[in-house]
Amino acid sequence: MSTVGRRHGADVRLARLEHRYRRLLLAYPPGYRAAHGEELVSTLIDVSDPGRALPAPREALALVVGGLRARVAEAATGPAWVDGLHLGATVLAVLNLATLVRYAGSVPIWAAIAAVTLLAVLRGWFRVAMPLVAATGVKTAGIAMGEPWLGVTLLPVYPDTIWPGVEVWSGAALHSTGGPIAPVAAYLLLLAALIVLAWRGGAPRARSSWWWLAVPAVALTDPAWLQASAANPRTIGRLVLEVALFGLAIWAGRVTRDLRWAVASWTYLLVTLVPMAENPTWYARHDLSHWALLTLLAVAAAAVPLRARRHVLL
Repeated sequence: MSTVGRRHGADVRLARLEHRYRRLLLAYPPGYRAAHGEELVSTLIDVSDPGRALPAPREALALVVGGLRARVAEAATGPAWVDGLHLGATVLAVLNLATLVRYAGSVPIWAAIAAVTLLAVLRGWFRVAMPLVAATGVKTAGIAMGEPWLGVTLLPVYPDTIWPGVEVWSGAALHSTGGPIAPVAAYLLLLAALIVLAWRGGAPRARSSWWWLAVPAVALTDPAWLQASAANPRTIGRLVLEVALFGLAIWAGRVTRDLRWAVASWTYLLVTLVPMAENPTWYARHDLSHWALLTLLAVAAAAVPLRARRHVLL
């Protein structure tokens, strides 16, 4: 191969390596990349092995973990309980929308209101979200109790279909099992969180629009609190998603020694415990194990950052 060809090949390799490093650096916050991105890419290329066109797996993992650490450190600013409550309210708004989106063909207005509610919560428009949450909660109670509150709805409300006999979403009719308390609890808790946040005032942090991707993820993994003992793919997916998110909350608390993720974890846990409290005789050992696991993870989300704080003080 000629000298020109070798140089061209080396340039192509370095361009590919630089491109992949830049993709990995997307794990870091935009501000960090703007301040240190070019320097970091240059250093990584300089110390890379000759002839390498891909980052080493260990190096790639270290960059992703470092980026996540930088993101959670950036997020851990301001009063922890306020931001944690806002984060918990966001989780509840996602759950409420994920439940209704499966029935949007039958209750389009209420699904749209739930979507506007999530937008308002994400943007920190708490006073705008409060009447929307209250209205949707009243309608939810009406559906669960078979009452025509805030407009007549043909019951039962089944999941949407593409054409007759082909379901987009599987599952039971909307709020057809378990009584009215559990479906309304998420709205009551969300409304209470919004009242506290609005009463406190101040300029709330706008949450990431990536939260919208959580809606289909939750909708596909059993957002209606079906029994864990069913052991179908959706309930298993829900358990995996829950454990993964609680694990991230525990890790973030350990890294930052901050309790905001614990506040959000306990907000979610309270809602998941309501069905068991409303219908204690319905649930089998698998379900009790499920709630015991979530409780243990929520306790860890609070205990781990507190323990990390004590280690720092010592």
